[in-house]
Amino acid sequence: MPVDALTALHQRVSVPRLTGPAPSAEQQQAMFQAALRAPDHAYLRPWRFLVMQDDGLDALGELFGQAALVDTPDLSADTLARFQGLPLRAPLLIVAISCHHEHPKVPMIEQDLACGAAVSNMLVAAHAMGLGAVWRTGALAYHPVVRRGLGLAENEQIIAFLYVGQPAGERKQVPQLAVDDFFKRWPA
Repeated sequence: MPVDALTALHQRVSVPRLTGPAPSAEQQQAMFQAALRAPDHAYLRPWRFLVMQDDGLDALGELFGQAALVDTPDLSADTLARFQGLPLRAPLLIVAISCHHEHPKVPMIEQDLACGAAVSNMLVAAHAMGLGAVWRTGALAYHPVVRRGLGLAENEQIIAFLYVGQPAGERKQVPQLAVDDFFKRWPA
């Protein structure tokens, strides 16, 4: 059952252990719509997303394996299999790609942040629908073999591998942070 926006924002946690089934087509569309509502200075839409399930996850795993072999040609079979299995940690994986546009008032960092906000919106939307999700990056997000294999242009970079599925097990507890530790009135 969906939850209201503030509850979703206050209770969202990363869910690294995921299982199937994949989110339904309707749930995916709701997440995609949430992404497209992210703040975006000058309406550049500085993002694109690759959505992977089933064979797409296997293909990404092969790409990860190729990247690992470039870095370590004598990689053990077990380690290679681990790299190839990384995308299989969830039934749905969304690669968020920031697309840099030349603009006199919108620096590239703002464009990356807009893409990151789109990812955050998808995380909150997933949580609101009872799904689990986790944002991952790591060295493979920057690896030239992965970039080339996913068709990234020179003006693009991977911002997130967003893994989405059904939570496997209990969600971790939401850490209780003291607002006053992070927010101060200024001037005092």
